[in-house]
Amino acid sequence: MDTATLNLLAGWLGVLGGVVSGAAIGLFFHRDDWMGGYGSFRRRMTRLGHISFLGLGFTNLAFAFTIRAAGMPRTEAHLASLFFIGGLITMPSCCFLTAWRKPFRHLFAIPVICVSAGVVAVLAGLPYR
Repeated sequence: MDTATLNLLAGWLGVLGGVVSGAAIGLFFHRDDWMGGYGSFRRRMTRLGHISFLGLGFTNLAFAFTIRAAGMPRTEAHLASLFFIGGLITMPSCCFLTAWRKPFRHLFAIPVICVSAGVVAVLAGLPYR
C-alpha cells in the first residue's frame, strides 16, 4: 500500500473512531452528573478524545491529498505518514486514558511530538518553487 493510500485509510478510520466514540459518549450526555458534570476534568478529556479522532483523521486525509498534489519526496512523505498515524493513535488514547486515570496525562508529549514532527516533515518535503 502506498503512503497516500495508507493515510487515506487511517484518516477515514479516525473519522469512524470519532463518530463511534461520539455516539458512545453521547448516550450519557443528558445526565448532568455524568463523569462529574459538564466541566469536570474527566468529561473534558473524554470530549477531547472524541474530537481528536476527528481532527487527526482529517489531518491524515489532508496529508494524503498533499502527497498526491505536491509530489513530496518519498523519505519525507514516509516519515510524515508514520508521525501522523502515530498521532492519530496516541492522542485519543492519551485523552481517554487520562480521563480514566489522571497520571496518564504525562504521556501527552508523545502525540504532540508525533503530530509536530509530521508537520515539520511535510514542510521539509514540500517543493518550494
